[in-house]
Amino acid sequence: MKITVGIPRALLYYHYYPAWEAFFRILGAEVVLSDETTKFILDTGVHAAVDEACLPVKLYLGHLANLRDKGVDFIFAPRVVSVEEKKYLCPKFLGLPEMAQFSVPDLPELLSVEINIHQQYKETISGLYKLAARFDRRPWKARQALQAAEKAQRYYEKKLQEGLTPFDVLSGREPEKIQGALKVAVLGHSYNIYDPFISLGIIEKLRAAGVEVITAEMLSTGEISDGADMLEKDIFWTFGHLLMGAGLHFLQQQGIMGVVLVAAFGCGPDSLTCELIERYYKRRRTIPVLLVTLDEHTGEAGLVTRLEAFIDMLRWRKAI
Repeated sequence: MKITVGIPRALLYYHYYPAWEAFFRILGAEVVLSDETTKFILDTGVHAAVDEACLPVKLYLGHLANLRDKGVDFIFAPRVVSVEEKKYLCPKFLGLPEMAQFSVPDLPELLSVEINIHQQYKETISGLYKLAARFDRRPWKARQALQAAEKAQRYYEKKLQEGLTPFDVLSGREPEKIQGALKVAVLGHSYNIYDPFISLGIIEKLRAAGVEVITAEMLSTGEISDGADMLEKDIFWTFGHLLMGAGLHFLQQQGIMGVVLVAAFGCGPDSLTCELIERYYKRRRTIPVLLVTLDEHTGEAGLVTRLEAFIDMLRWRKAI
């Protein structure tokens, strides 16, 4: 019987799941995903978290509890510090293993490896080899697992840049292209906008209304950097840099009719980044912006009303 490794459908799942799945599969483990988000999963996370935790962390804790209830042998909970030079992830990613351990009771053993390619690249590789040895002690197997992970991640990112969202790729479906559609950029952290439950299906609602959705993940690294170069000083948060770079890139593009900014209540970096993006767009006065703030109490009816009004306004602007 294979050893089971649980991976929660939250936080970095939408960025790195293909790589993680390939890594453990090559090592002979069976990867088990938590269920898609439900109200029960969210409520479980809300009750487990401290009041000051942001919405994505609350959701993550709920998915951990779901994996615990599935009876997996391990849960993969990496400590991701840095994935690119001179940039860091939000502090919540640095403390995830501890938050998980002390917030959710009776969890199985957490597989926690530190990913910090900026300052400790050799230590990161060493940590990954040690993690691989938990499943297979042959060094060549660890190398094979890392190569498979890199290949899977490259393919995943290639599909994203072809115009698919992470949810499209991970769910194995491709949306139909809509001829003559309004082009609207949806900007927000992947763990906020691609979870259908917590985002209230905002992308699908836009597509159902005949809107072509463009997101930051569809852009190349160069396009993100070009947008971020408009700032006097770069943002050192990895996801803040991605969000800001994409927002300023879209500001310079023809054909983008509107921007929907999605932020999580209680997120400090979001409160700064979204405010900066709004200010840049208001100065140009060429592309309307709709800011949607999500929390565990967000209602679908209010979101639908705001989206419908926003789309109607964009169509009116396009017609004149």
